[in-house]
Amino acid sequence: MNPEPKDAAPKGDRLQKILAQAGIASRRAAETIILEGRVQVNGQIVTELGTRADATRDHIRVDGKLLHGPEPQRYFMLNKPRGYVTTLDDPEHRPTVMQLLGQDAQKKSAGEHSKLPRLYPVGRLDYLSEGLLLMTNDGELANRLSKAAAGVEKTYLVKVSGSPTAEAIDQLRRGIMIDRGRLNEVRSGRRDRVLTNPAKIEQVRRGENPWFEVTLTEGRNRQLRKMFEEIGHHVEKIRRIGYGALVLDVPPGGFRELTTGEVQALSRAAAGKKVERKKTLPEAAQLKKPVPPKKRGFNKPARKRTS
Repeated sequence: MNPEPKDAAPKGDRLQKILAQAGIASRRAAETIILEGRVQVNGQIVTELGTRADATRDHIRVDGKLLHGPEPQRYFMLNKPRGYVTTLDDPEHRPTVMQLLGQDAQKKSAGEHSKLPRLYPVGRLDYLSEGLLLMTNDGELANRLSKAAAGVEKTYLVKVSGSPTAEAIDQLRRGIMIDRGRLNEVRSGRRDRVLTNPAKIEQVRRGENPWFEVTLTEGRNRQLRKMFEEIGHHVEKIRRIGYGALVLDVPPGGFRELTTGEVQALSRAAAGKKVERKKTLPEAAQLKKPVPPKKRGFNKPARKRTS
């Protein structure tokens, strides 16, 4: 038998990928699990991230429990309401998006005797933001979608306080310097600044507190709020209505499983390929029509009856 060439490609998959596919954790969280010494391969504790294994042949244990191969990959669209955090658990004990995928909701979506795998959010929406959030156990696709270089378009409806000038909006379209990281964070005695990518921005409702439709190809921390703060306007509401080819079409707090075609479109978007969205927006992605003010009428005096 000929010996294997020295430059042959390593066999198997990286451990963090295997753990993510098995639904243990996201790929990034799986790296932490490995570094903490909680993973064994064929009886040996592994703490090196570059380690590869064959999930079909090797005995891989996490916290002593044997992995039973990858879970079926599932993909869901969730409409996150305001007042929920996009994490698996919250140290401040605020409601999390995982609570929206509770047992009763799962039965309606997946069936009485079907249980959803452990799902993870793709990207984030902050506590006060709402709208379209992807949930999946496909760590590889989630990782590709999350990379800023993928340029996946994300569309938001944004309500701001006061009316920005046309010049200020053009500045946002071209790109504007914002603080990197958390709001008001100072690093090494100076503000760390970064230039945003060009954005598509159109006003969709006028008034003292207008609404704008904004499409970004990156997802920096609290980016929309920082962008409008830079031109002197506070963001009051944010609703994400589009992600790649997906358009929000479930009510607040609701979720549904994506079709095969939608998953394929997400994969194309993650690869940098152009995808098309629906032209007609579902109700969940539209602004509610403003309620017209009540007209103040004058009561006409009653006619005197003549005998």
